[in-house]
Amino acid sequence: MRIIGIDPGLTRCGVGIVDGTVGGPPVLVAVGVVRTPVGLDVASRLLALERGLAGWFDDHRPDAVAIEQVFSQHNKASVMDTAQAAGVAALTGARRGLPVTFHTPSEVKAAVTGSGAADKAQVALMVTRILRLDAAPRPADAADALAIAVCHAWRGGATNRYAAAVAAARGNR
Repeated sequence: MRIIGIDPGLTRCGVGIVDGTVGGPPVLVAVGVVRTPVGLDVASRLLALERGLAGWFDDHRPDAVAIEQVFSQHNKASVMDTAQAAGVAALTGARRGLPVTFHTPSEVKAAVTGSGAADKAQVALMVTRILRLDAAPRPADAADALAIAVCHAWRGGATNRYAAAVAAARGNR
């Protein structure tokens, strides 16, 4: 099953795509970020984000969408931007009829490192090992997006079974 992991952000939105299933080793398909110009108004940036994500969806045809759930931060403006970016990502997947699942940051960290309190460096190191990469993806948003996709592949449960059935019906992978 092909999973697109998204680390939502308005300035940099991490995107990581893996092929994987519960119990199997995930395989890197693609990784990167969608950037939006800081000088634009929020509505224009959200539109640019949607267009950028749509390109990733169209190019890689994922079977499932995994998005990091927005968590409480002290900076309310930052959490609002992140929440809006997460909404755009969910909408982009939903428009394509894909199952969309949100994973908490601690769930993602625990899935890839064994500890829900792992720091970004530990997550990047484990993503590098799990996917057998030569170097950690940069920027950190890209590594985080891959961690979200790996978490979903390993912990997706019922959503993974649904997505696999959808993929089989569409003739994917």
